[in-house]
Amino acid sequence: MTGEGWRELFNGRDLTGWGVTGNADGWTVDDGCVFCRAEKGGYLYTEDQFEDFELSLEYRSDPECNSGVFFRWSDLSDPVHTGLEIQILDTHGKPLNTHSCGALYDMVAPTVDAARPAGEWNAMLLACSGPTILVELNGQQVIDVDISQYTAAGQNPNGTPNKFKYAWAEMPRRGHIGLQDHNGRIWFRNLRVREK
Repeated sequence: MTGEGWRELFNGRDLTGWGVTGNADGWTVDDGCVFCRAEKGGYLYTEDQFEDFELSLEYRSDPECNSGVFFRWSDLSDPVHTGLEIQILDTHGKPLNTHSCGALYDMVAPTVDAARPAGEWNAMLLACSGPTILVELNGQQVIDVDISQYTAAGQNPNGTPNKFKYAWAEMPRRGHIGLQDHNGRIWFRNLRVREK
């Protein structure tokens, strides 16, 4: 994706501009892609922080890979509770739930099974504007949520539980973008951001 206002988050050669919470050797560059080697890499995160933005990227994973794209992640020592996650999981063709590929993890299930089978490239577009979060996966909108409705810790607006120990309506809207190593090999490319 090119055009006015977009900038590269990854230069295709090295991980300049990124930090790692776990084993630094778990993240590397492979054929112009960010590559998670599934060696306890923890999280790869942008040194810069973002509030209202669009993020465009492509990813390809091994079968049964579990990963995710984190955003508005405010405390680097606690990604699980201070970062929102778009789930990446090998769930093509399976019933949809809040842990399916494309879900806002543990909060909102994707509306469509838009994920391609493992081994194929997928395109993701994430847009954050104030409390509104939109996600497209392979050209199909899968998430449209107003995060200001999440006013209780550990609970979604419909009363179902979620993992968060904080109410997301009260959380910072500025934070890091992160990529997750959850014991699966995954490649990312064409990571670009445009701030609003």
